[in-house]
Amino acid sequence: MKLIIDIETVGYEFENLDESQREYILRYAEKEKNEDLKTEKIDEAIRYLNLYPFTANVCAIGLLNTDTGNSLVLYEGKEGEEWTGEEKRIFYKSLPEEKIISTFWDYAKKADKVISFNGRNFDIPFLMLRSAILKIKPTRNFMGNRYSDKTHIDLLEKFTFQGITKKFNLDFYCRSFGIESPKSKGVTGMDINELYRAGRTKDIAVYCGEDIAATYELYNIWNEYLDI
Repeated sequence: MKLIIDIETVGYEFENLDESQREYILRYAEKEKNEDLKTEKIDEAIRYLNLYPFTANVCAIGLLNTDTGNSLVLYEGKEGEEWTGEEKRIFYKSLPEEKIISTFWDYAKKADKVISFNGRNFDIPFLMLRSAILKIKPTRNFMGNRYSDKTHIDLLEKFTFQGITKKFNLDFYCRSFGIESPKSKGVTGMDINELYRAGRTKDIAVYCGEDIAATYELYNIWNEYLDI
């Protein structure tokens, strides 16, 4: 079984970080002498807190089984809430972050390999470090050798030939290959913090489900035409 994976993350409230952490995050922005640029850089630094496992939590994980085409999206919300999407055979279930991550590792240990888009640079290291913070032992290490497909296929690595050519985002590749983009419904990864604060965790879950569906289709393109 191959497992398509994608995660969504939400940054902490900046005010809840320790003083030394806040100072570190803003260390470059604070050096800016132009006040307008300084404000812009501060806002940007805070907005990007969701990119780091030390300043963000996992609010959703999408998993797609390539053998069956069925998907599971685990998202942070009231525990035990379950529902099924009308399209693309996606089952949604809400859990606390600790259970989301531990459930991911339960599935991961059964998979022959995982397939991601930019998972080598983001999803996998984020999950491993976040697991350590939450005292959860990962069941697999999907980092391994960058040039090996044995346990992990990172499609961004494949479509850039291991970084030789220009990188584009998932939306760009989808539109280029005629795949429905997860951003076509008006939600992007930069909206996650706002959606989370507004309590719209189901919308985050749906977006995550769209991401894994698009990643699966992109994988099929690579598998059929470029895996030579």
